[in-house]
Amino acid sequence: MSTEARIEPRSDALGVETRTIDYIPENERHGKARNLFTIWFGGNIMMLSIATGLLATAVYGLPIWAAIIALIAGNLIGGVVMALHAAQGPQMGVPQMLQTRAQFGSYGSLLVVVIVVGMYVAFFASNVILGGQALDSLTHIGDFWSTVLVGLISVFGAVFGYRLLHVFGTVMSIVAGLTIALVFVYIFAAGTLPASALSYGSVTATGIMGTISVAALWQIAYAPYVSDYTRYMPKDTGVRAAFWATFAGCVLGSVIPMVLGSIVGAAFPKDDVATGLSALIPGIAGLAMLVFGVGISVSNGMNLYCGSLAIITIGQTLFPKWLPRAVTRGAIAVILFLVALVLGFAFSANFLVNLSNLMILLLCVLIPWTAVNLVDYYAVKHGKYDIASLFRQDGGIYGRINRNAVICYVLGILVQLPFLSTAFYTGPIATALGGVDISWIVGLAVICPLYYALMKWAPSKPPVLSGPESASTPLAPSIGTAGAE
Repeated sequence: MSTEARIEPRSDALGVETRTIDYIPENERHGKARNLFTIWFGGNIMMLSIATGLLATAVYGLPIWAAIIALIAGNLIGGVVMALHAAQGPQMGVPQMLQTRAQFGSYGSLLVVVIVVGMYVAFFASNVILGGQALDSLTHIGDFWSTVLVGLISVFGAVFGYRLLHVFGTVMSIVAGLTIALVFVYIFAAGTLPASALSYGSVTATGIMGTISVAALWQIAYAPYVSDYTRYMPKDTGVRAAFWATFAGCVLGSVIPMVLGSIVGAAFPKDDVATGLSALIPGIAGLAMLVFGVGISVSNGMNLYCGSLAIITIGQTLFPKWLPRAVTRGAIAVILFLVALVLGFAFSANFLVNLSNLMILLLCVLIPWTAVNLVDYYAVKHGKYDIASLFRQDGGIYGRINRNAVICYVLGILVQLPFLSTAFYTGPIATALGGVDISWIVGLAVICPLYYALMKWAPSKPPVLSGPESASTPLAPSIGTAGAE
């Protein structure tokens, strides 16, 4: 066993978190539901959420009022899906991607985890480019060094881990919240909004559904790691408290900057988000760029942290006796940062269009996973899982591959393709609908009842536990079962 593996898995108030994907025992649980509100509220008020709102007007061509309605609707719908995942954390005490083994099996889950790692890298790349632009508009040190600096702050949060990220979220919920309130007051008090912005755009079905889909994906994209930030919560936090605190923080923290983005897009549809926002608030542009740029570092720290946990999950699946701790998590975070930096610069030329298409494609691959996970947790197993089995290479009672889940996942992607509408591919039904993308609605409508039916009528047979693999790894709890109260 390595020296790193012998480190006691705990951390001080702002010390380095030494646990990674292992089960969090009851005596190390801490925090209140309000901590979930602040990390998601503070972590969402940033440049990327502003840029996402800008898509509604600058890309989809909606007027401001219609954009706001569509953004709110999408966030509310996606927020419900996302927060249902968050409620699993206090009950199970393990990261979200590790929980996926209970539905897909130990090896079957790799299909999803690998895709989720790609999502983390893509969002980090998007964030770091926008953060670099915001910082450069203030410091003029150049896009490259501004981007690197924003990224390094994110790496710092990922290395220190869970507690520090929660502290960052709390601080940013206050600082960024007050700043964005000041921005709205400035826009309307100083009269900097061009008259053309109020008459900009037209309502189209494509624009409305595109905006709803992008906003819903914003929330659903958090689903693969939202439990990572609730797994340290005491089990008696409860499902309802975890759900509502996460839902309120994430939806409110997303809608407010997205509304600002839609205003920026209507006012300056040909400018990038940093240029347009600066032109709209010239008197306080420096302050806003600084706060929203730093805000990106908080969100990106969360992406790196959870991306590291996902990669560790892959490694632990292949090598079950591996006991990674803080050093491993930090090294992986640095590698992910470097990969994302390269990708960010490579795709920065046509950023808004690339972002829109990325989010639609991510929605396509996330929807069947979220359907399987939620139906399994709430309708099939009712929150009752054998946690020790999640750490076994053979999958324990869940096996190596749950064919029902894998079939639903693959079918869930395929059934969405005819309804998909992106710059890369537009399905025949989406074309017939005038480019309206309803793929995610179809995916949920098909896979939720299908998975439930398959698990009830043709459940996978659990393997017989025998041999050396029947013993749990040191990452697993001594008592294996966990469930909703």
